[in-house]
Amino acid sequence: MKLFDPTSPPVPRELRLAARPEALRGLRLGLVDNTKYNSDTLLGKLAERLRARHGTTVALTSRKRSPSHEIDEAAVHALRRQADLVISGIGD
Repeated sequence: MKLFDPTSPPVPRELRLAARPEALRGLRLGLVDNTKYNSDTLLGKLAERLRARHGTTVALTSRKRSPSHEIDEAAVHALRRQADLVISGIGD
């Protein structure tokens, strides 16, 4: 019997992480709701905890068309201009 293994090894690539803020105090949050069930609830509760503990504010919320779609370029530019930190939420 011949067995075919369709997997292939991962292709290494350079990954550049975003700079981490030294502190959260007073940062403007951008929220990305991926439209999954409870995503908006999760993001809202997280934003409230960050506000209470660190004085953050929600500057902008963007909502995806569906979980499998990305946010559009206009939303990306708005998040870059208006938010210091972006959180993308999941649900279920």
